[in-house]
Amino acid sequence: MTLRMLLAAAAAFALPLPALAQVAPMDPAALRDAALHDDIAWDIAEGLTTEVGQRLAATEAEARGREWAVAKLKALGFQNVRIETFRMPLWVRGEEKAEIVSPFPQKLVIAALGNSGSTGPRGVEAEIAYFPTLADLEAAPESAVKGKIVFISHAMTATQDGSSYGPFGQARRKGPAVAASKGAVAVLIRSIGTDYHRNSHTGGTNWSKGMTPIAAAALPLPDAEQLERVIKRGQPVRMRLLITPQFKGEAESGNVIAEVPGSDPSAGIVLIGGHLDSWDQGTGAIDDASGLAITTAAAKRIMDAGQPRRTIRVVWFGAEEPGGFGGEAYAKAHAGERHATASESDFGADRIWKFDVNLPESAKAVTDRLTTALAPLGIAKGRAVAGDGTDVGPMMKLGVAAIDLAQDGTHYFDLHHTPDDTLDKIDPVQLRQNVAAWTAMLAVVANAPEEIGPVTPRPGL
Repeated sequence: MTLRMLLAAAAAFALPLPALAQVAPMDPAALRDAALHDDIAWDIAEGLTTEVGQRLAATEAEARGREWAVAKLKALGFQNVRIETFRMPLWVRGEEKAEIVSPFPQKLVIAALGNSGSTGPRGVEAEIAYFPTLADLEAAPESAVKGKIVFISHAMTATQDGSSYGPFGQARRKGPAVAASKGAVAVLIRSIGTDYHRNSHTGGTNWSKGMTPIAAAALPLPDAEQLERVIKRGQPVRMRLLITPQFKGEAESGNVIAEVPGSDPSAGIVLIGGHLDSWDQGTGAIDDASGLAITTAAAKRIMDAGQPRRTIRVVWFGAEEPGGFGGEAYAKAHAGERHATASESDFGADRIWKFDVNLPESAKAVTDRLTTALAPLGIAKGRAVAGDGTDVGPMMKLGVAAIDLAQDGTHYFDLHHTPDDTLDKIDPVQLRQNVAAWTAMLAVVANAPEEIGPVTPRPGL
């Protein structure tokens, strides 16, 4: 060994440990394994749900959430932290009461659906028109509906991938408008959920252009099944409802944006995030403080390891729940910027079990490296074309490549849009597995030498 080699070796061993760690700052395996001990995500989820609480879109609470987010993201060391505001309709909850008047008088639990109309302060009383499915209501003549309170049931079941939510969720999204078009005075639905607590699952409903909204609410599963049993006794059933939400015109929402600047601006932005707003019954822990926490913690871990090639942009999207307003506003404002990939976390905090991609052929090696990096976490490559996400969907429609990290949704719809969506439902161990997966994904994608160009969006996006 020459004198020069000896001196170089001695100098290397004299370096402090942090400097040695920078020799391979973006090793996905090392960053992944370190993230299994992450506490950043829990700190974010705990802080947001404790210091802000529920964050109904376009309300003062969501505004406080944005200010909280800016302070937190700056404290974590992110760059270019800012709020991009937009305007949207404001809907707020009012009184909610339901009771069977006859033949067996009793009170039931309800929660108004987002964008529900009002019964007025005196409420409404009418006979129930029962439809086991949305299809039954759609096929019914107007005479079977007019002047009645429509009750729509369904048979949603728990699935790992949440695939039952799309078809059965139509009872909530579409059912009230169908009932209104046939002259119903109000609508009740069986909650779009899978638990048997007396917690109603809220969520948005949609009205046709020019249609006057009628009162629409969800019954928890025990109460929905109770009402079905009463109906099956064969006597006419009358109910009284009081549902008094209000539409308050336009108000301000916004997206909070933060970045880990990359070394190569031409390589495109890696877009990640979740949504800041929540429904107003719980504190929005799994929907979606956990998603914000997971993606932000992973970006922070990449930032602390060194500068990535691609800029990582973390977005805390506003107003997802009432209709994806934040995602649409982001796409409108940033469609002209080059984005390499888009991904979001908005399915709770249970462990990730598979990943899917929609990457160009030129980036096949990226998929191979993701497979290797994620396998030790029990995450396998799926067969679907990636493209999930209300918030990042508008960018994917423009041809931005997609990577989906799929969480286990078996129990997600026990809590979704209910008062039970609170911090105690987050499992810290599973939360860390999510952070580890996202950290590994970002380490691979943000530093990939391959070109990641546009793709054909997933069908139906």
